[in-house]
Amino acid sequence: MKEFFELLKKFDLKGIFITPTKNGFLQFFRYVFVGGIATIVDWGVLFVLTDFAQIYHLISAIISFIAGLVVNFILSKLLVFKASKARVNAFMEFVSYAIIGVIGLGITELIMFLLTDKWTLHYMISKVIATIVVLAWNYIARKKIIYKKDIKENLNEEQIEENK
Repeated sequence: MKEFFELLKKFDLKGIFITPTKNGFLQFFRYVFVGGIATIVDWGVLFVLTDFAQIYHLISAIISFIAGLVVNFILSKLLVFKASKARVNAFMEFVSYAIIGVIGLGITELIMFLLTDKWTLHYMISKVIATIVVLAWNYIARKKIIYKKDIKENLNEEQIEENK
């Protein structure tokens, strides 16, 4: 957290967003930022497909979720977990992202079905609630499954730094 605020004080945007880091707080900040961009894509596609193309909201949600997933994967790879030393090939990494994403999609569809189709909330309100739940699921699952090795390395490096 200290590193983030030092970069913020210097208004070092390259350090905040681009420079590879293993700092967990900075990675989480980047993850939320990237997630925000992916969420805008997801919600925008959902809105356009549902309101303008008149596609059923649960079908639109699948298409929009996939669009957001692809944006999230690409930007996360470029900005969030750029310092990863894990020897995972890009295809297998995307497959892991996709599997975690499909589970997130299932959570999204269930929440939207229950809140919109059963309890008559507007589909965009249901999507906001689903997004919050899936954000937590995605971050935890990706950190624990895809970048598990990095967590151990970060802990070891932080312990070394504390002992100096």
